[in-house]
Amino acid sequence: MSESPQSHDAEKMASLKTLTGIVYLCQVLAFGFGGLTLLIGIAINFMKRNEVQGTWLESHFNWQINTVWITLAGFAIAALLMFTGIGYFILLPVVLLLIYRIVIGWVAWTAEKPVKQIIQ
Repeated sequence: MSESPQSHDAEKMASLKTLTGIVYLCQVLAFGFGGLTLLIGIAINFMKRNEVQGTWLESHFNWQINTVWITLAGFAIAALLMFTGIGYFILLPVVLLLIYRIVIGWVAWTAEKPVKQIIQ
């Protein structure tokens, strides 16, 4: 007895949805693990990116990847300017933006909608 194509597709989507949630969890855990889990999450995004093309999860992968690049750029700028004291003022908005992007993504993910439908 073989699986129908629809059940295989449904299982694949369920697996990719779970994986997307794991990446959001990696982003949350970055607060406790010094950002290391951000890199784990983005590695997952790049490895599985082709599999989510054309689905509502594609927007989440793009959102998650952009979240990491924005966060890393913000942390790098803050680190470079830390000796002037300005870095501290950059660090707070970067952390708040990271939290915002995780929450928005998570809300859209749990609603099974593309991210843009939540932020409009």
